[in-house]
Amino acid sequence: MITVYVPRDAAALSVGADDVAAAIASQAKAAKKDIRIVRNGSRGMLFLEPLVEVDTPNGRVAYGPVAAGDVADLFSAGFLDGKAHKLGHGLTEKIPYFAKQERLTFARCGITDPLSIEDYRTHGGFDGLTKALSMKGSEIVEEVTTSGLRGRGGAGFPTGIKWKTVHDIKGEQKYIACNADEGDSGTFADRMLMEGDPFCLIEGMTIAAVAVGATKGYIYIRSEYPHAVKVMREAIEIARQTHWLGDDIQGSGKAFELYVRMGAGAYICGEETSMLESIEGKRGIVRFKPPIPAIEGLFGKPTIINNVMSLAAVPIILAKGGAFYRDYGVGRSRGTLAFQIAGNIKQGGLVEKAFGVTTRELIEDWGGGTATGRPVRAVQIGGPLGAYLPPAKFDVPMDYEEFAKADAMVGHGGLVVFDDTVDMAKQARFAMEFCAIESCGKCTPCRIGSMRGVEVIDKIIANDNRDMNLTLLEDLCVTMTDGSLCAMGGLTPMPVMSAVRNFPEDFHKQTANKFIADAAE
Repeated sequence: MITVYVPRDAAALSVGADDVAAAIASQAKAAKKDIRIVRNGSRGMLFLEPLVEVDTPNGRVAYGPVAAGDVADLFSAGFLDGKAHKLGHGLTEKIPYFAKQERLTFARCGITDPLSIEDYRTHGGFDGLTKALSMKGSEIVEEVTTSGLRGRGGAGFPTGIKWKTVHDIKGEQKYIACNADEGDSGTFADRMLMEGDPFCLIEGMTIAAVAVGATKGYIYIRSEYPHAVKVMREAIEIARQTHWLGDDIQGSGKAFELYVRMGAGAYICGEETSMLESIEGKRGIVRFKPPIPAIEGLFGKPTIINNVMSLAAVPIILAKGGAFYRDYGVGRSRGTLAFQIAGNIKQGGLVEKAFGVTTRELIEDWGGGTATGRPVRAVQIGGPLGAYLPPAKFDVPMDYEEFAKADAMVGHGGLVVFDDTVDMAKQARFAMEFCAIESCGKCTPCRIGSMRGVEVIDKIIANDNRDMNLTLLEDLCVTMTDGSLCAMGGLTPMPVMSAVRNFPEDFHKQTANKFIADAAE
């Protein structure tokens, strides 16, 4: 029997993957070909979706992007035997975009059936948890600390320190909370992992629970990810039935239950304490700190909070050892990160690379430049609160500390590319407007400062006392940075001031336009 792989990833579904799968099944039936269709996750080459793969004696052969109308022609060309076709790319593993990556966290994504325990185990799944079940909690924490794993979100806080804090606190009830509220622009790694390799996240969270003595966990998924919610819930149930979750995990006497909670569209719930409020059934508003969640978190109990990419890195760390993971990366930024290339880009997708790769390499070597063919003018890295980098800074290595020196942040690894037609004054305005819309409203610098920020930038664009308002904007940004309760208001000045400093001409070019308009009057 020939196996054909058609992704069930949301990106593939959005461009007709279900229709392609149905067409392949129909064509095979008509041709009396015995095939098995596996709905796998995405390989991350989103510019080739739907990417159809056929299992051959030489390996999996890729074709894409495939539309339902291409299927008959593919059959005629002999694609079930891996024959050449205009949509063919040869062996998937040899496609340059894919071959040049270092896949640790995404090692199985796009390869296995996401809801097959057998597939997961065949490809190394649960090796890390099996090992963890025979270790002391302190030993697991030490392995994670040795790996150098840091939070794959904003500040890059060391995961081992967070886990040790929860491990060392005495408490009858502890929790593991996974932040899957992936709301940053240009990011989709969490969604891809949950849809394409859900057991990896389950395994990582369970290892965390065993390490610190937690018995319950919650995955907080944004409501805009219905496919991820469905797959995670199915995977959790399968894991329960096969005793990888529940009261007695694989006869170890360890217990861990896992639940999915859906967000309600609030960007602020990506902030960890606001997320806890939402899980508890309250309005998503930021909490004062201290106490930190590791001491007093969900329902007032010690809680580990990590995002999907942090927790999904844990299984391979336990399976192969902290030193193995630490050998990837540069400086204090160890391991790999799933970089997501989006925006005005020719070849958008996910690239997992060790820290140290540059923005230029990601845009040019993987992204292939802009979709419009025009020069790249700016790249925003780290979501809507990240800095806009000009080409002069494209060679700064992806490293938490090096990016901080460049007044930028790596964040969740999302890159949004802009060509030379972008108006950076308008992008600065967007950052302030985004903050005004998404603020939880608890603190004045964020709630009021963002609204004043929009007004000040509007005056700058209109050439209304421009120099005075540029000074006022900088003062306002300092107040927001120093006085905001959380990163929502505290980081909004980063994209604003990076636009002002790196692209000053866009905050002055309206002068000529205003002169022309005044002359016309």
